[in-house]
Amino acid sequence: MPRNSPINVLVVAVPETAGSALYGMVDVLLSAGNIWQTLVRSETETQLFQVSIISPERAIFSCGNGIPVNPKYSIAENPDADIVILPELWLGPDEDLNGRYPELMLWLRHKYKQGATLYSACSGSVMLAESGLLDGCQATSHWGYKDLFRVRYPKVHFCPEPNLVFADPAGRIVTAGGTTSWHDLAIHIISRHGSPGEALRIAKVYLLKWHGEGQLPYASLVRSAPHADSVVRGCEQWLKENYKQSNAVTQVVEQAKIPERTLKRRFKAATGATLIEYIQNLRIEEAKTLLETEQMPVDDISVAVSYEDVSFFRRLFKRLTGLTPSQYRRMFKPVVGE
Repeated sequence: MPRNSPINVLVVAVPETAGSALYGMVDVLLSAGNIWQTLVRSETETQLFQVSIISPERAIFSCGNGIPVNPKYSIAENPDADIVILPELWLGPDEDLNGRYPELMLWLRHKYKQGATLYSACSGSVMLAESGLLDGCQATSHWGYKDLFRVRYPKVHFCPEPNLVFADPAGRIVTAGGTTSWHDLAIHIISRHGSPGEALRIAKVYLLKWHGEGQLPYASLVRSAPHADSVVRGCEQWLKENYKQSNAVTQVVEQAKIPERTLKRRFKAATGATLIEYIQNLRIEEAKTLLETEQMPVDDISVAVSYEDVSFFRRLFKRLTGLTPSQYRRMFKPVVGE
């Protein structure tokens, strides 16, 4: 049964919030049920969502890039909410929210217990993780926060590949992936709480794209995780300069001057990847660059990154990026020089 009154939505804003994601989500949800109808003059306009911004304090402040925010509510006022949305946060890939917003963490848990559905976009899931609501659950975020979740939130089962992850069986906690994943989230929210038809109309009005391919094609496979193991750091640097060598594992063990089993254990603990995985990531990242910037045949690219077995290269590329080399080249064709 459709409800007569709009669905109450609270969008959480703090100084770290990205202004584009905050106001983009507000604009899109407020226009659901009315903007298409206005443009084509086809149906009676409705207001599907009542959207308000809520912050720890009800005072004007600046969020990401100095954009002003004038929240309607403070969390102490605790207005009713059917939906709570946590937009992208401007956080470094090694930066958590430890101790910043304890009252907000309590409020999020309270809203969940009251029955609200919680959604996060991009790094907004860091806030959910900090609240403890993602403990023991699957979740996603921007692919750049994979190491942060591994180190800071080990109880969360981080899924870097999909762009939308349901954390609980009831679907009352949903996390979305990359920076523009709020597009996917907005489409999902309108489809789920409004109708699939209205979600499609909104996508057409705003030219929103559903990222069905997930995050893998966009993710950098090579990221330097912060750690204190100087031996492993030396190995990482050596591999970045010598990953094309066919016997790279043997040589890096010799460079480390410690037993192979010890190095492999320490390398995995420090970086989250095995030596083989690290080398594969370096090689496929180089292959991605060649596909983006050169017109070389795929077979030649395979050899250029030290894979004589082209079939193996193609399978590995598909596993790590979610696309075949040819699909990847077509997808990123706009950045290929003519």
